[in-house]
Amino acid sequence: MSLRTGRTARAGQYAALLCYLVFLAFPFLWLISTAFKPARELGSLHPTWIPRDPTLDNFRQAFDEQPLLRAAANSLTAALCAALIAVVIATPMAYVMARHRGRMATAATGWVVISQAFPFVLVIIPLFLVLKNLHLINSLWGLILVYVVWSLPFALWMLAGYVRAVPPELEEAAAVDGAGKARTLLFVTAPLLAPGIVATALFAFITAWNEFFFALVLLKTPEKQTLPVVLTHFLGAEGVADLGPLAAAAFLATLPSLVLFAVIQKRITGGLAAGAVKH
Repeated sequence: MSLRTGRTARAGQYAALLCYLVFLAFPFLWLISTAFKPARELGSLHPTWIPRDPTLDNFRQAFDEQPLLRAAANSLTAALCAALIAVVIATPMAYVMARHRGRMATAATGWVVISQAFPFVLVIIPLFLVLKNLHLINSLWGLILVYVVWSLPFALWMLAGYVRAVPPELEEAAAVDGAGKARTLLFVTAPLLAPGIVATALFAFITAWNEFFFALVLLKTPEKQTLPVVLTHFLGAEGVADLGPLAAAAFLATLPSLVLFAVIQKRITGGLAAGAVKH
């Protein structure tokens, strides 16, 4: 490949990447712009990116019309509990999947991969019946249970990769020094898995924070509803959206995910780099 052809190819790659970034950023930037626009600009036939007369009225109206703080507290409770429980369950299971080879481990890995393809509508009916028998319909704990089950396959898959990055020789050396299996796992392996555990917990948190379908079906009373469900209340009976307050509320609901995802990126990069050095 000539130097000129190489530069042309590189320029094409950068152009494709730029188009992709613009495509991803467009909805969020338009959401921010809409959240700060007054009503007369929202109905304008010639919309602008930057509000001519920015206002916070949409945020005030959003908090006045809907219980956003209570819904955010419900979402936070469900997401935190689901992430914590998922990580506690997934860590030892991922260790077994990664360290023990055999038909069971292979079958478990295959099931984890296949389960990621299940659509929500496929599992909602059996889940609803199970939760009804457990008297957990319209309960945050019922929703947390669903989120844990739903996030476990991905948490297992993710943590198993981090376990494989830890050299088995470290555990063998600890065994030679007299450490038992539990002590080795707790004091040798677990600290090295810390970046992976944090990243997995944050992924589980964001998944639960943004989830809508299960919360819509399983939570009936307004006091229990989570933030994604409450956002739909800004839509009128005829499907007409109260655009300004909806954009303001959606912008606030998006912020935690963006902040945590920025943290995840650093943790994932750090964990992968640590794994490479250990080898």
